[in-house]
Amino acid sequence: MAAKTDWNPILRAELDAPYFRELQRFVASERARQPVYPSQAEVFAALHLTPYESVKVLILGQDPYHGANQAHGLCFSVRPGVSNPPSLENIFTELETDVGVKRPDHGCLDCWARQGVLLLNATLTVRAGQAASHQGKGWERFTDAVIEAVNRKPDRVVFILWGASARKKKALIDTSHHVIIESAHPSPLSARNGFFGSRPFSRANEALAAAGRTPVDWTIPARSSAEVGSVPARA
Repeated sequence: MAAKTDWNPILRAELDAPYFRELQRFVASERARQPVYPSQAEVFAALHLTPYESVKVLILGQDPYHGANQAHGLCFSVRPGVSNPPSLENIFTELETDVGVKRPDHGCLDCWARQGVLLLNATLTVRAGQAASHQGKGWERFTDAVIEAVNRKPDRVVFILWGASARKKKALIDTSHHVIIESAHPSPLSARNGFFGSRPFSRANEALAAAGRTPVDWTIPARSSAEVGSVPARA
């Protein structure tokens, strides 16, 4: 991970651990044989775009998208010009119902990341076309360490956990200090079982405001693919 990010000293023990070196060897070997998403430069995009100091909300996904050109290092997000996956479409439906944000003309969520919304996947890489193919290789240990580091922040953080896999991470979070908002996953298979109507965006802002923190502007500005910001080349 690039030295310029303030996550580096916080996660140094993980980055130097034998399991993490083995994980990097595994991912490198996978990239040598077939496409792996996201690109090497974007694996840690969530940490580059949302410094530790600024984290106020953490949204936890599971796997990066495994289709071509979809994953770019932020959970649930795709670059402008890429068709929105069904889960993201459902997120936008709830976003409009909850806080009145009109459905944007693209699916890039980096405007949230730059406001302190950490868009973290539990697994940070995936083999092309094979969902869950990099689970159980060490990423979960690393991202648990990210969650635990956020849990140690003195300011209130809102953790948004969608689906059974994300909700298992509740054990890592001090609910006497932070706020958890949980529901069914926005996937078409489960969105009508509790995701729709859960009001995660307004509830997150209410929890932030109650703690004296600045709410998130959930608006997603219209933009073209040429306007997408880049992330550092090293991760």
